[in-house]
Amino acid sequence: MKKLITGGALCILGALVLASAALAASHNPKGEYAEFTECPLSRATITDCVYSLSDSGSFTIGSKTVRFKSPVTLQGGYEGSGSQVRFFGAENGETLPRTPQPVSGGLDGVTAPTWWPQFLQKSFEAEITSGDTAVTATLELAGPSEGPTGIKLNTEKLTFQEGTALGLPVKFHLESPMLGSNCYIGSDKDPVQINFTTGSSGELKGSAGEFKFNEPLDTVITIADAKLVNNVFTAPAAEGCGGIYSFLVDPLVNSVLGLPAAPGKSSAILEGTLKDARSGAVAASE
Repeated sequence: MKKLITGGALCILGALVLASAALAASHNPKGEYAEFTECPLSRATITDCVYSLSDSGSFTIGSKTVRFKSPVTLQGGYEGSGSQVRFFGAENGETLPRTPQPVSGGLDGVTAPTWWPQFLQKSFEAEITSGDTAVTATLELAGPSEGPTGIKLNTEKLTFQEGTALGLPVKFHLESPMLGSNCYIGSDKDPVQINFTTGSSGELKGSAGEFKFNEPLDTVITIADAKLVNNVFTAPAAEGCGGIYSFLVDPLVNSVLGLPAAPGKSSAILEGTLKDARSGAVAASE
């Protein structure tokens, strides 16, 4: 049991990462291992499988806070322990499945800049008048979609609530009829790096949660009420908003959100239940 904790069996991260669905099919573990369907067991080096469900949390980008209305799932597996952990994405490639979250208020109260072309001002006003002001924000992983991911784990720091437990490269995807489908804060090339901790970050304080083992086997560890936080990451300006009119819409979005935002102006919180299972036990249950 001690080895499971210190060796990395609690990659609580579940909070988050990507293998190609073309390379391997999903598995069919049974019983208490059923949630680890997308563990990348096709990789012989995988020692642990991870499944995390963050049913509460939020992210604040500049002046706008988005709270989770739908649970965010992270699934995958890893090898190694401590600072030597290497995280691999879900077998089907959906390590962090897209979970759009509604942005409170959307575009309500936002007016088109007078320096915009008249036709674009009218189009924007028509959208607002029609009531189609909803905006969603989706936390997406940035970087490679298969093989070793850009996620960095340190299970020891996770356990002892100090330093970076999870280093997550992400991009925030904003979507609405006016913003289009290619409006991002961060990108695969230049991700927003969020180094989560279960300790303190700025004005936020995390928690390693409560641990429970599936005695007498000690092959599954469940971490309840875990809390990962970051209050010091930098948020860049939004890009690609409004499609071909991004050179006009980007400045509006950045003005409304207060981007780019310096450290301390943005935050991210992940809360929920994390599960870690020995890969051998997961495979044997199929």
